Amino acid sequence: MRASTLLWNNENRWTPSSNEVPENPTLILYFGATDVLSESTEPLQQLVDRFPSAQICGCSSAGEICDESVYDNTIIALVLEFETTTVRIAQALIEDSSDSYFVGRALARELSGESFKHVFLLSDGLNINGTPLAAGFNEHLPDGVQLTGGLAGDGARFQKTLTGIGADLQSKRLVAIGFYGEDLEVAIGSCGGWGAFGPKRLVTASTNNVLYELDGQPALQLYKRYLGDLADELPSSGLLFPLQVLRGDGTPNLVRTLLAVNETDQSMTFAGDIPLNSRVSLMKASFDAIVDGAEVAAGQARNSSVAKEHKASLLVSCVGRKLLLGQRIDEEVEAVTNILGPETVISGFYSYGELAPRSGFTACNLHNQTMTLTTIWETN
Repeated sequence: MRASTLLWNNENRWTPSSNEVPENPTLILYFGATDVLSESTEPLQQLVDRFPSAQICGCSSAGEICDESVYDNTIIALVLEFETTTVRIAQALIEDSSDSYFVGRALARELSGESFKHVFLLSDGLNINGTPLAAGFNEHLPDGVQLTGGLAGDGARFQKTLTGIGADLQSKRLVAIGFYGEDLEVAIGSCGGWGAFGPKRLVTASTNNVLYELDGQPALQLYKRYLGDLADELPSSGLLFPLQVLRGDGTPNLVRTLLAVNETDQSMTFAGDIPLNSRVSLMKASFDAIVDGAEVAAGQARNSSVAKEHKASLLVSCVGRKLLLGQRIDEEVEAVTNILGPETVISGFYSYGELAPRSGFTACNLHNQTMTLTTIWETN
């Protein structure tokens, strides 16, 4: 396997930013700012024209990751050339988040085939409920096939997200990439670094990913009391104070990021389910804790036994982490590259939700406020 990255620059052309670009890539994944992707099809059309035999797809982001740096208002591309691994792309449109499970199920079934090894998903970021989406995949993927990926972003605006196949970009679309072949290996990591604060609250009214009441009080009203002056900046300020869903079944707690608020009924819409009668707590984090979480995730996605193999790692981190780290945002990516080593090509994006199994588990979950990695290589 060979891997390289490309960066769309101010001179309206693609420039290599790491290894030599493969001449006959199998797969190209791009991640870019919504405004840049919407402004012109030229960047993506250049990829299509230059690499006619490659499968090309991508999504909008809340920040682009390339090598050891994080970029804004540009487009980056990960170029992959496999020796024996093949890829297939499946797509689906979603009109309402209530269809999330069925879309996941349909994509899992469409991708099933011989030597099916892994799925990497790029999803619409606003019209989706990641909890049933992941469940639809989990219940219909073949044994041993895992799902990773993320929800497309739109900076901190939450107005429009895009996914693309070739140079065709659309809202309300999911793009799933299936990987096939016995030589492909995948290592996954996911960790947050956020900590709970304040009292635990009981969810007394919720429907799927919409939260109406906590301890019998209007959810938004209670949440605003915690945010203080930051309440005027909702929903973007909510990225700094996610909600932790406490699970009593022995599985890891889940973190949920705010997507929207409704002043009329005082409800809050999250990226994944907030189950009725569950207990939740607010979360916050420090700079050091965020970077430490990225290091833990990288350690999970690193396989030291194949240190000499050429690898690529797809990073999907949360926009909330980016807002918190601010000017120090490069530190979490540098922490990852220090763990993975120079033989690993790094690329990815900041998202509205991350999809991956937790460490020690096989079923995929929607996560928020995590650094999630999918490291791939071929054993031949």
